Amino acid sequence: MKNILKKSFYVGVLLFIFSGVISCEKDFTDIGTSIINNTKFKTDSIILDIVITNSPVESVRADGISIKLGQYILGVNNSTDYEKIEASIISQVGISSNLSVTDKIYGADTIVETTIDAAFIKLPYNATLKENTIGGGLVYELDSIIGNRDASFTFNAYQSDTYLSVLNPADPSQINQYQSNYDYSKIVPELNSVVDYQFKPNANDTTFYIERRLSSNAIYRSDTIKLTNNRPFAKIDLNKTKIKELFLNKFKEDEFSSQEKFNNYFRGLILEAKGDDGSLISFGFPETITEISPSIEVYYTSTILNSSGVIIDTITKNNSFPLNGVVNSIYKMTDKVYPEDGNIKIQGAAGSEAKIEILGGNQLTELREKNWLINDADLTLYINQELDVSTAPYRLYLYKKGENSNLQPVLSQIKDSYSEPAFFGGLVARENDTKNSYTFKITDYISDLLSGETDYSPPLKLKVFNSTDIPVSDSLFRPYNWNPKAITILNHSSINGTRKARLKISYSEKKE
Repeated sequence: MKNILKKSFYVGVLLFIFSGVISCEKDFTDIGTSIINNTKFKTDSIILDIVITNSPVESVRADGISIKLGQYILGVNNSTDYEKIEASIISQVGISSNLSVTDKIYGADTIVETTIDAAFIKLPYNATLKENTIGGGLVYELDSIIGNRDASFTFNAYQSDTYLSVLNPADPSQINQYQSNYDYSKIVPELNSVVDYQFKPNANDTTFYIERRLSSNAIYRSDTIKLTNNRPFAKIDLNKTKIKELFLNKFKEDEFSSQEKFNNYFRGLILEAKGDDGSLISFGFPETITEISPSIEVYYTSTILNSSGVIIDTITKNNSFPLNGVVNSIYKMTDKVYPEDGNIKIQGAAGSEAKIEILGGNQLTELREKNWLINDADLTLYINQELDVSTAPYRLYLYKKGENSNLQPVLSQIKDSYSEPAFFGGLVARENDTKNSYTFKITDYISDLLSGETDYSPPLKLKVFNSTDIPVSDSLFRPYNWNPKAITILNHSSINGTRKARLKISYSEKKE
């Protein structure tokens, strides 16, 4: 029986565990007393060398099929320190049942002429209410934006020609998956009224006005459109003629008879961002809250004429078509080869991770022979504070990446992430009010390796944290990422001095 203890936070816990060890280890005859009086055991720590290298990411899982991601990024961020990212979104569009341009039934001798007053994509911002002005107005600050807010990126909307399937077409018994670099087919021309629309986030975009027009083009009335509490939202105008053709003219056709048939007819809306500068904007997709959900909004007026051409009624309506169902991210990243200069680049989305190798060479064999009682194991990674840390993620995450017998990648959780989730760590630590480091407690993982309970020690991977990283009901790791933040950490090289990446093990051992 190996003399290795999983963890010890309190003396009482140690005493309890050691009492079980006594029956197996005859030479440990005075353990309880030894710990209390520190006559039989001593505690110490050791700092071990590790190897940490850049690990570019080709793609990440980017669909919202198995897990509702909630947040999706749109826009462009071009950083000299990291890969440029162009982030787009593709989404199915939801419809209501029994859609009709009017809610009344008219005689056969009447004519219904419908005019679209406005058609646009609505994208409510993540925003925080900062203050109420003296005049009663609300002032918001936009959240979750990275990059140059003063520069515009180029935006276009397209109808997708790729059917978004929940089931895997090759094996319908399996749930489908889409990677962030999946190649979707789009139908041209663009759906937005201004091609290559220059998109720039603006907290003051809270209100706009619609002129309701009769079939004669005369103004019937004007409507003011705003969200509750004047919440800001982006509004991208769509081609009204095209939307009338695709939507209103089809309301009574088979394509709108069910959501399933509509999903095959209008296969999705692609929100495409491209350019050399701009910002990345995170938008929420809360399917249960209609008002703050991204959507296609259509406002229209129907003029009802009798056989003599006299107006007998005017109906104003609007329909909201939420972007929901299958919603996927698309990341176009520029490949960068980072120099071996003592730095490691960690970038979210499909940017870059780090590969960490611990207990290499003969380290594992040598440590197993020592029969240590492992009290703590910390993996600490220091931030390069000479570079910009403004986009540093508040948390990084650590997981295992191995291979199965077919040399296919196997992603799994580190034991401490679910055995001791409150202590696993990865949060950014500050020193003198400056972002300084990230530390992970991997005590259970190291203990299992040194005890021989497991020999499975594949490379560890370090990434920007996403909420979907947290273990669910198994030890599988799910490679999603919609957090585009980035940070540079220092590697294991001696040029980084006391701030080089390190593994520190604290232990207890029997005195000679």
